[in-house]
Amino acid sequence: MSNTEPTLRAPLSLGLTMAVALMGLDGAAYGQSVPSPTLTMDKKSGATAAIRSAKARPGPSAPADGGEAVVVTGNRGVQRTALHSSTPIDVIRSKELLETGKASVISQLNTLVPSFNSPNRAGGGTSTIIATGGLRGLNPDQMLVLVNGKRRHKTSLINAVSSLYNGSVPTDLDMIPPSEIDHIEVLRDGAAAQYGSDAIAGVINIILKKKANGGSSSFTTGANMDRGDGQQYQWLTNGGIKLGSQGFLNVSIDLKKQLASNRANPIAKSVQLYNKINGQPDPREATADRLVTTNYGLMPQRGVLVGYNSEYDFGPVTFYTFGSYGLRDSDLNYSYRAPNNVNSLPQFFPDGFRPRVVVHEQDYQFAAGLRGRQLGWNWDLSSSFGEDRARQTADQTLNASLGPASPLSFYVGTLQSTEWVNTFDVTRGWKILGNLQTSLGIMHRLETYRVEAGDPASYAAGTYRNHGALVAPGANGAPGFTPSDAGFMQRNNMAAYTDLAWDPVKSLTIGLAGRFEHYDDASGNSGIGKATMRYAVTKWLAIRGTLSNGFRAPSLAQQLYASTTGQFRLVNEDLTLLQIKTLPVNSPAARALGATPLHPETSKNMSAGFVLQPFRPLAITLDAYQIEVNNRIALTSTLTGPAVSRILVANGLASDISAQYYTNAINTRTRGIDVVATYHHDVGPAGQMQWNLGWNYNQTVISNIKANPAQLASLGSGYVLFDRLSQGYLTKAIPRTKLSLMNVWTWGPVVLNTRVTRYGGYTILQNSASQDRRFGPRLIVDMDITWNINRFVNVGFGANNLFNQYPTANGLYNASLGQGQYPGTSPFGFTGGYYYGRVGVNF
Repeated sequence: MSNTEPTLRAPLSLGLTMAVALMGLDGAAYGQSVPSPTLTMDKKSGATAAIRSAKARPGPSAPADGGEAVVVTGNRGVQRTALHSSTPIDVIRSKELLETGKASVISQLNTLVPSFNSPNRAGGGTSTIIATGGLRGLNPDQMLVLVNGKRRHKTSLINAVSSLYNGSVPTDLDMIPPSEIDHIEVLRDGAAAQYGSDAIAGVINIILKKKANGGSSSFTTGANMDRGDGQQYQWLTNGGIKLGSQGFLNVSIDLKKQLASNRANPIAKSVQLYNKINGQPDPREATADRLVTTNYGLMPQRGVLVGYNSEYDFGPVTFYTFGSYGLRDSDLNYSYRAPNNVNSLPQFFPDGFRPRVVVHEQDYQFAAGLRGRQLGWNWDLSSSFGEDRARQTADQTLNASLGPASPLSFYVGTLQSTEWVNTFDVTRGWKILGNLQTSLGIMHRLETYRVEAGDPASYAAGTYRNHGALVAPGANGAPGFTPSDAGFMQRNNMAAYTDLAWDPVKSLTIGLAGRFEHYDDASGNSGIGKATMRYAVTKWLAIRGTLSNGFRAPSLAQQLYASTTGQFRLVNEDLTLLQIKTLPVNSPAARALGATPLHPETSKNMSAGFVLQPFRPLAITLDAYQIEVNNRIALTSTLTGPAVSRILVANGLASDISAQYYTNAINTRTRGIDVVATYHHDVGPAGQMQWNLGWNYNQTVISNIKANPAQLASLGSGYVLFDRLSQGYLTKAIPRTKLSLMNVWTWGPVVLNTRVTRYGGYTILQNSASQDRRFGPRLIVDMDITWNINRFVNVGFGANNLFNQYPTANGLYNASLGQGQYPGTSPFGFTGGYYYGRVGVNF
């Protein structure tokens, strides 16, 4: 992509209706704010804010801007960590995001930020859809997402059955149009005292474009190397126009289509698919297609996103507004059910079937506000409303308990989450024994969450028996939300904060922040604070550190969500498909198994580090950190067995399901180190080079596990609230180290980007230690080359995972499905090399 400034021209005339049709979307199925953290200390005016701006250079290999920022090891010479900040910040430009060749913001961040991890997952229900990742080894919902400094709403979907990031309810970053992003700032430090709940691990602030002239459009497509599958098509268009003499409107329309990739193997010949005939194998066994599993890889997805950013300066006040609207269809292909499966009725599916759920998602957020200056104070008044609504349908399946009367498609139900946020912030600089910046603010937030029941056939428990055998009730693979699952919750949150930054002398910055929050539900009240310090020992060496506490209120979804889904679990060392029921914490069945009301997570953060710039082209930062989180909210172990079944039946549930619920399960301690460095230099007539190095070490340990509640303890020693499997996904399943080396070589109109990333090894624990799986480290090479043919046209091509690396093939292989040899938590995926081409036009 070129850096040419965009303008609003003909490509933006593409209507939303046409885009929906083009992408194959089913349109009928969609029936706290603070001053922007990019504001910084102005030594001349005395105006100071919490975070210093990272000034973008005109090109990827331009020299650092007066030592104001560090070019971090993200990619292509981008300036990412502000040298004069008391806390580490990564700054990533849109150009670097788009030229990764990856079609999602979340995968781009995973490539460019060493302390960010977002494995490509396959399976795990709606967990597969959510574009999310964790910062500094913590869960995604322990990281706050802002857009233009304003809080972004959460998804309505949930990591309910995914082992990694189990139970988290984060913000879906891929619902923000990529072409509307100017840059992303990643604050890698606890910031709850400044921004509120969720900012335990840090903050991602997405800054939108303000371009008012010029425009750009690009088309990127690619596919996986081995099987030629996983094709992606992405069209990004952005442009802007002036509004009078004092305003602008910038608009984006983005289309994306992802086809399936699959790394399953044919089912072993020894596995019987059909029932025997008169004691002899069915003749169809010899000719049956045994490559029938289609869900072992990335799943199909189609989406269209529209976004805008606009301002108008009226003199005394400036009006601003921004927003996004997205439609996305995501396929969830469940595991193959063979013809001899008790739930496979031959009159419908004589050769077996693969249930499919399609999630029709509508997501939007719109914000508007006024800002100005009065009596020496800069003020900002804003309001925003966001919603994510996910309507789920199932097809290619049946409710076997209804027998021949079963429909083959179902309405499963709908999840809906909304957030309405109103804020008022003021800030002012003073000349008091140096420079003092004072910031104050208040916020009101109204959250809602709703679960709507599916159609009766989707959850019905009929009486039909298949050859005398009891069959599972509900739509196979995706039982609908029942009327007892359905519900609605809402809560109000009021907050007030103060933030001080004082520079008594030029070499010293001291920051203090405090915040009080009140929730009108069981989350109650929280008071938290933060202290920061940065001291310039010399012109080329500075030390910095922070000390803070924070919190995260349990999401409404974690309190209300209920569903049933099929997942494979090891039971007595056998891989078994279980129907797992997630129970609301206040339901009678959950209470009978020991559930209690959820309480907020609390945290303590400490960090210390230094900034080193021995000479202008070289800059190095090192930050060590410790994050203690108490009362972490997680899903319990999968509770299964006769004793659990009796409790479920006594509370009106089916006997053939297993159960889990949310609880404040554990205390953890995370320790780590972030190192980032950059060096740039000329290579004579061969152009310029930018080198970036990044390394993250991160280790999480469990310091305490909540004791088994009396209800579970009474069932015997085989029932554990938070078992070894669950513990392992928190402490062992993410690589402890991540090392990246990147080079950007600019030679005239040609730019060559090379990235080498080493992911450390990791282990997937099981409840039986003999079933543990160790996955070794891998070195992944990415390469992208762009040729700017002229000021209007550029072309590029590249490869992610150039040498076609796979994770160690020692997963829990399931011969009856041909899947499981690779881990679903691999940090670089398990579909091998991906090759792509790109064409861009500027106008």
